[in-house]
Amino acid sequence: MEIKNDLKLAVLIDADNVPSSNVKGVMEEIAKYGIPTFKRIYGDWTKPNLSGWKNVLLENAITPIQQYGYTTGKNSTDSAMIIDAMDILYTDKVDGFCIVSSDSDFTKLATRLRESGMKVFGFGEKKTPNPFIVACDKFIYLEILKSSVMSDSHEVNKQANSQISEQETIQKIDAEIVTLISMTVDDIADEDGWAFLGDVGNLLIKKKPDFDPRNYGFEKLTPLIKSLKDKFNIDERLTERASIKLVYIKTKK
Repeated sequence: MEIKNDLKLAVLIDADNVPSSNVKGVMEEIAKYGIPTFKRIYGDWTKPNLSGWKNVLLENAITPIQQYGYTTGKNSTDSAMIIDAMDILYTDKVDGFCIVSSDSDFTKLATRLRESGMKVFGFGEKKTPNPFIVACDKFIYLEILKSSVMSDSHEVNKQANSQISEQETIQKIDAEIVTLISMTVDDIADEDGWAFLGDVGNLLIKKKPDFDPRNYGFEKLTPLIKSLKDKFNIDERLTERASIKLVYIKTKK
């Protein structure tokens, strides 16, 4: 999926389904895709369990929206977010939405926003149900953002625990993923079987919105592909600017 980093984005956060420790990483990730023009977070701020949000909201200029739980066992936050999303949609002031939640109740909202031509970026934990994931243009797991939010002052003390946590969140590149990449390469390859890696990456996200090299321990797609050298040929082609190379890949038959 081609993403312009000047998109005007509405960021809507479900405080009941997202730990406050994830917000810094989420906002840094959102900056890669566009400019957050609306930043709102929804929850019942009278509850003690949300008291840890105060400093996070101030540091990131996020507007808290009070939503009382009118009925026990019902999440009224979902309804408030959905209503606000539709109100924002009709203002014509944004190009896309970032829905930060692990709740499948936002599946229909994501679908409706995309039907209106909006880009939809989802952020949630790996427990997020698949229907919500595939309803988004791109879905980013919160677990892969945790390592980037660790402050320098705590980095040394937390290094060992961070490495353990990172190993727990890294997924294995299994046969299913290799097949997905191979089929995607074949879908857009030229007559000689070569495909531009940038186009491969865009099509991979369209097929699997939660595809992200970071899920497998790689910052970018190129090193991930290089780790599969027994499956793919790689051709780094020089351009007029010596510092820039175009990477092409081909499935080994």
